Order: sequence, then structure tokens, then C-alpha cells
Amino acid sequence: MPAKHNRLKVFLKHPNKKSFFKMIFEATVLLFKKKEIPFYYFKYLYRKDAIDYKDHLSLGEQRLLQYHPKIHNPEILSVIDNKLFFSLTSKENGIRTPKLLGYNFKSTYTRNNKTYHISDIKTLINFFEDIFEKDKVDAVFVRPPSDYGGKGCFKIEKSNYRKTIEKDFHLLVNKNFVFTEVIKQHESINKIHPNSINTLRIVTLITAKGTVEIISAFMRFGVGDSIVDNASSGGFFVGINIKTGTLQSQGHYLPEFGGEQINKHPDSGYEFKDFKIPFFKEACEATINAVETLPNRFIGWDIAITPKGPLVIESNGQPHLQISNIVTGGLLKNKHVKDLLLEIK
Repeated sequence: MPAKHNRLKVFLKHPNKKSFFKMIFEATVLLFKKKEIPFYYFKYLYRKDAIDYKDHLSLGEQRLLQYHPKIHNPEILSVIDNKLFFSLTSKENGIRTPKLLGYNFKSTYTRNNKTYHISDIKTLINFFEDIFEKDKVDAVFVRPPSDYGGKGCFKIEKSNYRKTIEKDFHLLVNKNFVFTEVIKQHESINKIHPNSINTLRIVTLITAKGTVEIISAFMRFGVGDSIVDNASSGGFFVGINIKTGTLQSQGHYLPEFGGEQINKHPDSGYEFKDFKIPFFKEACEATINAVETLPNRFIGWDIAITPKGPLVIESNGQPHLQISNIVTGGLLKNKHVKDLLLEIK
């Protein structure tokens, strides 16, 4: 994972800053317009290419969309933000997700409606042997049910699962996890980066009229040997042209990882511009259909593209809106976002 950076140093050393007086002027405009100290300005909007600075959601506006009770239903959020509940609900409602192989609450493991009490390494090895034998998988993806940003995720490989279980036994019986199949990524995306599943983030909004709108879309990529693609874990993101289903020309790291802009993957050298995402239309349709099952008014969906089409990996009730600001040039350009803010302010 790339080293973390001091955000202040990233700002001070950035070679493409606006002039000092322009930054002061714009920050002052935002202070009066948004009625809050515009700390967010110094994360991204200080750059010369950040032209439409008034169109970016402020931190206060982002929090309104992420947490306002008129937008979010607590009962639906309890499903959306828990990977186990989401997987079980998706299975019941025909939402295509990675196959659920089992889960655990500390030493109590469940698989195929059977419960196992894990008391030692041998019984845990037997549990995973059953998965490898009956489900015919080469690896199991292990995720905490409630963590974000790819934190705590790892794989248990069939080739060395005994060593992994012996090493991580205390972790596996003292924390909660969800076990799913390791999916196969579409070969065209593997050409950009094969070491992680590089997912789409599609953000949906239910309008006051009840229609479902996609307000932003971007793709996350892992770097190096990391198995996760999250920007908050050292990966980066590239905006998607929703009309064409193609990548924008520039990728972005978050400020805490240097805030660099790139036009090709640092490992493969693959250029992003105009890369056509396979099954993008189907991915958009999958999120809109999923909203019918989980009608929260604001959701971020993580979608993987496989050789057979999109899979919904997970959902997020409080998606990272600063990233959406960057890839859209400001979410306030979107009529549906502006209308929703007017509705709840």
C-alpha cells in the first residue's frame, strides 16, 4: 500500500496551485455562500484545474446527504451497511452477488444452515476443507461484516489454507467475518490491473417523484499486490462518463496518499482514456433494480464486472461524496442533487 502523506504538506508542495489571492478570494466566497469554514477547499479545489469550485458540495452538504433522516431509513441502512445482511437479503431477492460460503460470530460458524462451534485449529481446518471440497473454489474472500474501505479483508487460498488458518486462528475465532467466493474479473479489466477486483462505485438517488437516478460513477483500482481497490486503502479512482460507459482520462489519489493525478495505471502502464467498461449498461440496471429491493434514497453501490456480467459486491449508505465531487466537477451541477438538498434543508 502506498505510504500515507500529510495533507497539509501535499497542499503546500502541490505544483499546480492557484495563486494565493485567488485561493483566498474563492475560499472567502465559499465561506459566505456555504456558511461554514471551507476546509474542504484545501483538499482539492485549490488546484488550477478545479474551475467550478462553487458546484462542489461542502462538507456540511455532504453530511446532510449522508445522514439526514428524511433520506435514510434506519431499518434499510442496517441491511445496506452490513455485508452479511446484505448478502442474505440479496439472495432472497435475486440480486446477483458473490456466492455466500459461510459466516461466523467469533467461534460460532455457520454454513448451509448448519452451525459449528470452533474449539481448535483442527475443527476450523475441517470447516474450510468442506468449503473447498463441496463448493469447488480455489480461494475464500474474508471480510468483516461492518468495516469500510477494504479494512480487514484477506483471502484464504486452497493452496496454503492450513498455514493461513494456523497463523490467523486467534483472529478468526475472536472477530466476525463473512466468507464469499473469490470472483473472476473480466479479462479486459485484468489488463489494467489483475491483482485486485477493480470495482465500479455507482451512486443512486431516489427523487421526490420516486424515480431512481444515477448521479455519479467512478472506478477504483488497486495498486501493487493489494487485493483491495479502495482509494481509502491506497488505491485510486477514475471517473466514468455515464452516457458512454467509458473512463475519463485522469485518475486521482486521495490527498492522504499524495493527491497525485495520473493518466495510466502505475503498474501496467495502461492508459485510462476512453476505456470502455464491459457490461456498464447492465451494471447501471443492476443498481436501479437493487434500489427496488432496498429503497433507501441515497446509496453507493460497489459493482464488479465478471466475464458473465456485473455482480453487486456491497452497498453503502454513506458513500464518499468528495470523490463524486471530483469526478463530476461538482455534484451541484446535478439537478437531482440540488433538488434533494432543497428538500431537506
